[in-house]
Amino acid sequence: MRMGKRTTGKVIELLVLHDRLRVFRDRVHAGEILAGMLENYRTSQTLVMAIPAGGIPVAAVLARTLTLPLDVAVVSKITLPWNTEAGYGAVAFDGTTRLNRDLLSRIRLSEGEIEEGKAATAGKVERRVERFRGNRPYPDLIRERVILVDDGLASGFTLLVGVEALKKSGAREIIVAVPTGSSSTVQRVAAEVDRLYCANIRGGWSFAVADAYERWTDVSEEEALRIYKSTTAARPETPGKG
Repeated sequence: MRMGKRTTGKVIELLVLHDRLRVFRDRVHAGEILAGMLENYRTSQTLVMAIPAGGIPVAAVLARTLTLPLDVAVVSKITLPWNTEAGYGAVAFDGTTRLNRDLLSRIRLSEGEIEEGKAATAGKVERRVERFRGNRPYPDLIRERVILVDDGLASGFTLLVGVEALKKSGAREIIVAVPTGSSSTVQRVAAEVDRLYCANIRGGWSFAVADAYERWTDVSEEEALRIYKSTTAARPETPGKG
């Protein structure tokens, strides 16, 4: 599917999808659209890394289409005790932790509660890494190009913690690829990476990732694991490992 791309600074989008709703049938369709946008990376020395769980169906299609290896960049938000949908920070696969100090300044959480949340999330990340990757060490990313994939950018906080972890790993080039994103968040994330591909950028005061999809359901860890394993079973060689 060929559509006109527009490049503004580090950001590449599809003009025909700008500010539109329900542009993807589902995450698989979104991955197909993104793969078309990133055609230049086909069979290149590039590693696709998905943020579980929602990013895996998107990244799996992208990796298969472009004949690129797939891995996971596990990042989990530190959720509020009374609302597991909202987070005040995030922890990445390498232990990188960032707190949303702006949010913490406006809510009542003790230092003990904050530390308890950090520890619980770190444990969750460790368990998820083990479940997806077993005992395999993460690939050496020094001087490698990485495409970091999620199913959308709302606040972007969790993804930015993943970007920070990849920078610490020594990746020479970090590209973010997401089907949809809030205009302000896209600009904020783009400032931290080498390039950002977002098919459907939307402005306005209200933004929900789900509004870009005709069919939107949460991806369970079991489903994400199944997709990941089926994609990596016959994956090409990881960059830098040959």
